[in-house]
Amino acid sequence: MKTHIIPAIRLTLFCAVFFCGFYTLSILGIAQLAPNNGKGEVITANGKTYHVNVAQNFTEDKYFWPRPSAVDYNGAGSGGSNKGPSNPDYLAEVEVRIYTFMLKNPGIARKDIPSELVTASGSGLDPHISVTAAKIQVKRIAKARKLPESKIHNIITENTEKPLFGLFGTEKINVLQLNLALNNLP
Repeated sequence: MKTHIIPAIRLTLFCAVFFCGFYTLSILGIAQLAPNNGKGEVITANGKTYHVNVAQNFTEDKYFWPRPSAVDYNGAGSGGSNKGPSNPDYLAEVEVRIYTFMLKNPGIARKDIPSELVTASGSGLDPHISVTAAKIQVKRIAKARKLPESKIHNIITENTEKPLFGLFGTEKINVLQLNLALNNLP
């Protein structure tokens, strides 16, 4: 019995010290090399502080809308809805989002709405949308701000993030930065 218990206790103590101490401190040390010491990228605009890597809720017609959030854009806890694609409650939620989008963006066909504008991401906090999702909102924003559509398209182009090394991922746009650029228009 001693031959099994003593090695098990030693292994448990080693793992506790290693994973609770050494590993945690090494990750904390690596985080110090990241922007803002691993606390995420923070910007201040118009007297407000924003976390660039966490989705913000924009619902006014004069702004680009982000992906819906299953956690109500609460950065304290991320998560999806845990409802499958055939769940009646989930389908009803998506239908309401589609209806609202079509109501606020007349002339857009249901089939042309990017799925990311009516479905939440896995974390519920995804700050990015695709270029397509941004471009489909241009008419609404231009009308609300009384600006030519070309100005809105220029802002989209200026704020488009290219794939990593030109290979990994797709082009995307941070909605917060896009909306802050809109607010800075003359």
